Amino acid sequence: MRARHLSTFFIFFFGALGGLLFGFDTGIISGASPLIESNFNLGTEQTGFIVSSVLIGSSVGALSIGSLSDKFGRKRLLILASILFLIGSGLSMFAQGFVSMIIARIILGFAVGSASALTPAYLAELADAPHRGSLGTMFQLMITLGILLAYVSNLGFLHHTILGLRDWRWMLGSALIPALLLFIGSIILPESPRYLVEKGNIDEARDVLHELRAKTTEDPDKELADIQMVANQPKGGLKELFTFARPAVIVAILLMLLQQLVGINSVIYFLPQVFIKGFGFPESNAIWISVGIGVVNFVCTILAYNIMDKFNRKTILLFGSIVMALSIGILSILNFTLKVQDAAVPTMILIGIYIFGFAVSWGPICWLMIGEIFPLNVRGVGTSIGSAANWIGNFIVSQFFLELLHMFNNNVGGPFAVFTFFAVVSIFFVIYMVPETRGKTLEQIEMDMRKNAALKSAAKAAAQNK
Repeated sequence: MRARHLSTFFIFFFGALGGLLFGFDTGIISGASPLIESNFNLGTEQTGFIVSSVLIGSSVGALSIGSLSDKFGRKRLLILASILFLIGSGLSMFAQGFVSMIIARIILGFAVGSASALTPAYLAELADAPHRGSLGTMFQLMITLGILLAYVSNLGFLHHTILGLRDWRWMLGSALIPALLLFIGSIILPESPRYLVEKGNIDEARDVLHELRAKTTEDPDKELADIQMVANQPKGGLKELFTFARPAVIVAILLMLLQQLVGINSVIYFLPQVFIKGFGFPESNAIWISVGIGVVNFVCTILAYNIMDKFNRKTILLFGSIVMALSIGILSILNFTLKVQDAAVPTMILIGIYIFGFAVSWGPICWLMIGEIFPLNVRGVGTSIGSAANWIGNFIVSQFFLELLHMFNNNVGGPFAVFTFFAVVSIFFVIYMVPETRGKTLEQIEMDMRKNAALKSAAKAAAQNK
């Protein structure tokens, strides 16, 4: 089906559905894991591996999907990711023990990792330059919606046995609905016009661009000419990643690592345990706090969607870094200086401010920028590298957070002091290393990168000839 039969809202909504499944499948396990542990009589180490096994699959999926998407296209690989979501969700729902659950979670990980690498590049290549920030932010918006829906699903199915199936099976199985939507949507979504030009399908690329730009002031024919000009540049293959595109690789890896090392997923995965272990809250209250944080995360990402194209990327990142550093820095100090019962409410408020700082900045912009900063012919591989760095950072935080909490005798000030350090590092990283991409077409960003590389090469040659 051609793009002219579809609304642009449909294209961007279904294109970003991979983000919803990303958030849902990483968030749903927080409520399901204690029930799986008791049902299968597992030890805490086995339960921990069930949680983290999706991260292992995600790292592999993210790394492997990029070169495939550059070869076979974004659309085909989105279809493959949706099939993996369906298989993984179904196997999770009907798992009969530890081993079958691990297999299901690793398959889900492949799907989540694939979506995390594919979707930012796909959305960036479909969007026009003036609106690429807000449209690219849809991916993070869908992630936060997925996390929130996962929390709601956990609460809705808890203690309910339906058709002879226990509550946790319905929690995990509810992911089949968005997975099916992604499968149907990805079949009728258009291919990326940039990929089509790269493969010589100019007429099809023109059709897609004319539909996508029908309600904008952008000239699709001029955009097509710019894409063709960049596509006709001499290609260095994958070695471009380690030559003129090397700064983009470094920025992508550090962006995505720091996005995790500021500690966001310690809150998403472990917030109930923070308030149970750190402050003695009953389990039901702790779960409701996590739902509240999920709402804050989602609402603040809606705010980010609305402001993303009104301010420079660096300005928003810098604002977020400062808000995060101040909020969790104060949180750490309070938890080391106040009595436990006195620190509970300020901790809740400061975590809310921290989530706000993250959700309006580092949450959406990192995924947006890894889809922007790479050259066309290695964009899939480049976003894969950035996405894999994100999953590695995620794995580090999720594996060591509870150990850090235990090391500081369940004082949450300890782990958050570590996260404060990385938030401060992120301030200097934004100031000195992150490029500004707002308002530029992907082709302008690539040509600027090529010019900078040529200037550096010429300066180096001149220095050697002196």
